[in-house]
Amino acid sequence: VEIITLHGTVFVGLAVAFGLYMCWGIGANDVANAMGTSVGSGAISVRQAVIIAAVFEFSGAFLAGGHVTKTIRKGIIDPSRIADQPHLLIFGMLAALLAAAIWLMVASRKGWPVSTTHTIVGAIVGFGLVGIGPDAVNWSKIIQIVTSWVISPVVGGVIAFLLMVSIHRLIFEKDSPFEAGKRWCPMYIFLVGFILTLVTS
Repeated sequence: VEIITLHGTVFVGLAVAFGLYMCWGIGANDVANAMGTSVGSGAISVRQAVIIAAVFEFSGAFLAGGHVTKTIRKGIIDPSRIADQPHLLIFGMLAALLAAAIWLMVASRKGWPVSTTHTIVGAIVGFGLVGIGPDAVNWSKIIQIVTSWVISPVVGGVIAFLLMVSIHRLIFEKDSPFEAGKRWCPMYIFLVGFILTLVTS
């Protein structure tokens, strides 16, 4: 506790610095993953992609990031195991944050599309294994997280397939795709808004 009292400002400064570095890596990698298809198809420019990403990355983190933050903060390792050593938790989380940020930057430099989630989860597991011990890691939660990594691409692919089929049949295959688009696009926009409302409520 004494080290936190004496050097709390330093720890906060390091957390902010490492967090900003991590954000840089997220922008260089995750945003490129999300916006690459839109920019590549010519639907939007790079400048527009950056603006859209900035607005919605912040909105998503602010409005819907609480559950994920809770899992990252205390769902992967058991903080109660080091309740009498709070400085160890601080050092470990700072190390995990910096390690994840460095890996994101290396991957971005190499042109490798990697996952920020995989990176930070792996970094925290590494801290738990080395700093506390294998029994401090919540392995059941890790299994849930890894399972979601396997399921997500499958579910995303199925949903994308169904959406593309509906767009082809309702819009592209019509005699006047432009008029059909004006008719059906509000429905797709409503669907997106409805899902966002469910997630952020």
